[in-house]
Amino acid sequence: MIDGPYKLPEGWRWVRLGEVASEIQSGFAFRKKGARAGEVLHLRPYNIGNDGELKLDQQFKIPNTALPEHWSYLYPGDVLFNNTNSVELVGKTAIVKNVLQAVFSNHITRIRACLDKCEGEWLALALRTLWQQGFFAQQCNKWVGQAGYNTKMLKKTLIPLPPLNEQRRIVAKVEMLMEQVREARRLRQKAVEDADRLWQAVLADTFPRPGADLPPNWRWVRLGEACQINPRRPRLDVNPTTEVTFVPMSAVDVELGIIYTPEIKPFSAVKTGYTYFEENDVLFAKITPCMENGKSAVARGLLNNIGFGSTEFHVLRPIDSVLSEWIWLYVRKKDFRESARAAFRGGVGQQRVPAEFLQEACIPLPPLDVQRHVVAHLKTAQEKIKLIKDSQAQFEAELQCLEQSILDSAFKGEL
Repeated sequence: MIDGPYKLPEGWRWVRLGEVASEIQSGFAFRKKGARAGEVLHLRPYNIGNDGELKLDQQFKIPNTALPEHWSYLYPGDVLFNNTNSVELVGKTAIVKNVLQAVFSNHITRIRACLDKCEGEWLALALRTLWQQGFFAQQCNKWVGQAGYNTKMLKKTLIPLPPLNEQRRIVAKVEMLMEQVREARRLRQKAVEDADRLWQAVLADTFPRPGADLPPNWRWVRLGEACQINPRRPRLDVNPTTEVTFVPMSAVDVELGIIYTPEIKPFSAVKTGYTYFEENDVLFAKITPCMENGKSAVARGLLNNIGFGSTEFHVLRPIDSVLSEWIWLYVRKKDFRESARAAFRGGVGQQRVPAEFLQEACIPLPPLDVQRHVVAHLKTAQEKIKLIKDSQAQFEAELQCLEQSILDSAFKGEL
């Protein structure tokens, strides 16, 4: 009899996963770069959703000839466990519900249950519960930028095991409750998307499309006339130990257009090889998908008025008669980003918006006092839309707590 972390209901027992699995098999690697398209779906960690479902919107297919000998496809009841990923994602688990002509990468382990002891759905729920509780994040092997939970560790993992009929009853109850959670999450996501559309509609109503008639005293100018695009870095007479602001791409808040988690580094660490910018410059992400998400910000609060950041930023420095916020709001527009995307240059995965596009892009420009009035109006609208999004984010947090509560109850025999 194995002692577990808590007392189980009568008739239940603690087992090691290896005792109730007929097969525990990791997948095989297939190098994506330079591979020709194939016929067989090769599942990867991104295909295992956080909600225990398989996500097949992204598909990578490999040739039949790349399959190892005697390799079998996926069948209902197969459990797919993400064995290697970032620390917080190791342990994601999904259940296969239909016959699937697919194989899987070496970052995924397939588990098949001994059907006289355990249902695959029960195993999947048990592993998913451990993942949500942070068990795998604590127990996994950690390396630089990656973590793993190997087959040997998986076999030794303790799970609670009720009789088969009880497993089936609880799985059905959990699935019914989780379907309600999924529907609530779908509605929440729709509300977020509606908020995004509302913001884009506000921007579209405010900024005329290129070539449209303008209000009195407004004029069309090229962005290169309203801003210096990637201005040359001046000679900086700065002590090497002087602290300056460093901005990685991850430090930019897409929604608010601010730098919210800058790093502070000595000038000597960043003086070469990085993008230079100054207070009130607009940072515009030049790469996809960051550009497509509208990742841009107004540089504010820089130490010593000096900023360095990712080389994947274009720097837009408005002239005296143009507000930084005016530029930032305009480049956030969906149609502007679509035009920028159409101008992409570079290979797959390395596409960038060329500086020439920004130089030539048209932008409406009213007098400075009108800019201030419009920016204030848009900020008010943005704050109201942000309140909607914040409430939806809180709702998502509550759904996650509810989901965790359902799973905890299920594995303590309380459902």
